[in-house]
Amino acid sequence: MPLPADDPSLTLALKQLRQRLLLMSARVEEMIDRSVQALVERDPELARATILLDRRVNLDEIEIDESCLRMLSRWRPLGQDLRFITFALKVVTDLERIGDLAVNICERAQDLSGDGNADPYPQVPEMARQAADMLSGAIDAFVHGDEPAARAIISADDVLDDLYHSIFSDRLAEVSARTLAVERAVGVQNVAKYLERIGDHCTNIAEHVIFLVDGTDVRHGGRRALGG
Repeated sequence: MPLPADDPSLTLALKQLRQRLLLMSARVEEMIDRSVQALVERDPELARATILLDRRVNLDEIEIDESCLRMLSRWRPLGQDLRFITFALKVVTDLERIGDLAVNICERAQDLSGDGNADPYPQVPEMARQAADMLSGAIDAFVHGDEPAARAIISADDVLDDLYHSIFSDRLAEVSARTLAVERAVGVQNVAKYLERIGDHCTNIAEHVIFLVDGTDVRHGGRRALGG
């Protein structure tokens, strides 16, 4: 028989779930920072070490999923608690995929580590900072049920998209000017795309927050759903 939803142990379990989500998010944010550092500093060893962190992130996803399912089975919670747990199951999927994208960046960093080019890709670290800020902000908004903060994250994704298109244009011009730069330009373009996708996953999390707090589904409504 399930325990009552007002059992104090449910409150403790929800608190622990929030803490585990914050820890998983911090690990993923570290992977973003380190993957871009490996790219900019031409450091294949840092890239390799960062790839290994993905094992812990994958384990986080499995453990949090199992914890959520146990909570649903044990307490059969309703209302806000039920929404938080079910959306946590979605959020960990976004976090795991962000970790995978950081691995992709590390792989490009390894490919480009010996190209001998001094270009530090200034827009790429800027994209990474924006993506990391979106991630931490989205998770904080989710954990604290902060709808205005979630809406700000969705709006911030426009900045990341603009940076991505800027990098795309610059690398396209580079390819046009120097045929030999094709491989390098494609590699950097891939990194920009991975960072742009990280922003999309952060936006997913923010959209979960808005639905969690006030029941508004803004996933496919664009700016009109945000009242803009």
